[in-house]
Amino acid sequence: MKWGILGTSFISGVMAEAINADRSSALYAVAGRSQANVAAFAEQYNVLQSYLSYEALLDDPQVDIVYIALPNHLHHEFIAKAATCGKAILCEKSLSVDMEKSAQALAAVKHHQVFFAEGLMYLHHPLIASLVDILTSGEIGELRSVQASYIAAIDQFVNPESKGALYNLGCYPVSLLHLVVQTMLGNNALANCTLKAVGRQGADGNVCESSVLLTFGEHQSATIHTAEDHGLQHHFRVLGSKGSVTMVSNPWLPTCENTISVEVYEASKREVKISAQGDAFSYQVRQVREAVEAGRSELAPPCATAEDSYQIMQLLTEWESATLR
Repeated sequence: MKWGILGTSFISGVMAEAINADRSSALYAVAGRSQANVAAFAEQYNVLQSYLSYEALLDDPQVDIVYIALPNHLHHEFIAKAATCGKAILCEKSLSVDMEKSAQALAAVKHHQVFFAEGLMYLHHPLIASLVDILTSGEIGELRSVQASYIAAIDQFVNPESKGALYNLGCYPVSLLHLVVQTMLGNNALANCTLKAVGRQGADGNVCESSVLLTFGEHQSATIHTAEDHGLQHHFRVLGSKGSVTMVSNPWLPTCENTISVEVYEASKREVKISAQGDAFSYQVRQVREAVEAGRSELAPPCATAEDSYQIMQLLTEWESATLR
């Protein structure tokens, strides 16, 4: 299965290594706008074909899967172009920067009937499958609340048009919250949630830090915090009626050895060790490639479907609106 990468950023290199490590994948092409960067990338990762036009790569009939590693505000445009060319698509998170562009992108995917997945790579990892198993076992009872935070000092590296911390970092705890709620309460449990948020804007005008309170269901809530100008720190805990689950390892950057803590209130506490063969990117490459080979149009749970990605974008845009209100 031949891959083409749009963009030569840091994340493109991470994915290039994962593609090269998959025996049934080939890193065939890369496209960028800087001849020097494209040439250096192609040499470093042994890429056969180089382009100085994103459209030229999409027009190459040899490319089976396109990985879109461009800034968030360009995602919808190149999802649509890749879909028009009949390519299977893996697009880096977040899906876009607003709901109109998100709808446009997914409409193109649906119209051209191509494979699509958002690059929430951590959802592919065995750590998340283990979390889902614990949540569905009944050990912690019914869902009561979720507490999450993800911060990292990335503001000096990101494109201002990518819309700041919520779309670059907040997408991780929001998407994991979405999975937890979907797993424990059903697909539409967050459809009518209410949000209250506080935060601050950075020099570029984007939200650089924010905390949000979401309420949903009969008596469920979630608090999420994110910031892009200090860190790195992670926190994710699910509180149930009988006990709690805490992600000891970073759930958004899982490795070969990971830990989940499970506590039954005032009774017991245990640690669950989850071993894996590689990081989340390696699992993402393999599972996307296998889905495309099987002729599927999207990934299976716990990975995000197109509808999941749309719902996650709704939460992110509502969080942004509540913060700036």
